[in-house]
Amino acid sequence: MLRPSAAVLLTLAFWPFAASAQEEPPPSRCVAIAEALPSATYASFTVPKAQTSQLAQAFVDGDVTITYAGHSTYVIETPAGVRIATDFSGVYGADPLPRVVTMNKAHRTHYSDHVDPGIEYVLRGWNPDGGPARHALVVDDVYIRNVPTDIRNGGDLGKDGNSIFIFEVAGLCIGHLGHLHHRLEDAHYGAIGRLDILMVPIDGGMTLSLDRMTEITARLYSSMILPMHRHSTPISEFTGRMGDDFAVEFLSGRSLTVSLKTLPDRPTIIILEGV
Repeated sequence: MLRPSAAVLLTLAFWPFAASAQEEPPPSRCVAIAEALPSATYASFTVPKAQTSQLAQAFVDGDVTITYAGHSTYVIETPAGVRIATDFSGVYGADPLPRVVTMNKAHRTHYSDHVDPGIEYVLRGWNPDGGPARHALVVDDVYIRNVPTDIRNGGDLGKDGNSIFIFEVAGLCIGHLGHLHHRLEDAHYGAIGRLDILMVPIDGGMTLSLDRMTEITARLYSSMILPMHRHSTPISEFTGRMGDDFAVEFLSGRSLTVSLKTLPDRPTIIILEGV
């Protein structure tokens, strides 16, 4: 079987979001070659750019630690020690202080206007100036990008109010659906690409119904699914809808360590303590 070149893989990874359903590209391979990432801002590399790809590659085989902090906040710790908190409101995941936070504006529990000045990078899933938010940021060994989606505002959908954030690190592609309010179109799936690890809200109503959320989860078909934003929904209502193709595993702690080599062979829904 022929293996596509890095140049081809990068083309697939960053296929224009506006592609139509008929032009849907193959899934992204999430190639984390920092020097070749188009339109990326290099936030913390201090070495010459010619060396950045070598530096990023040094962490490809490392372990990533993921901790459920609460609500929709997972804390991702990269092999280089970059700490990222998702859907950050300041209530969860603030101690120790993350270096990067992502936010969505559906509710006050998913963002904060009062961020500790010690947090270096605050990535909002909406653009305060209007239009979609666009993030393409390299921080040491992690590349962070976003796919804009709309958000419910009363009975209507507000344009570009949410983002699906994607973290490419150690050869893994980790996606956080945020406060998703609508079905994804083919263009969204094309922009997201392959996700090895998916963080999915399962509240069943404030975001999407469980039927819609399981539809999205099944199509993305990630190796590891991490539920969040559960509220009172029984876990079994989500896992039961996913069917026999997905294993279910309950862990006793709030954290797990994963690498590209240790991903489960079968798609697995992993419920960490506190979810």
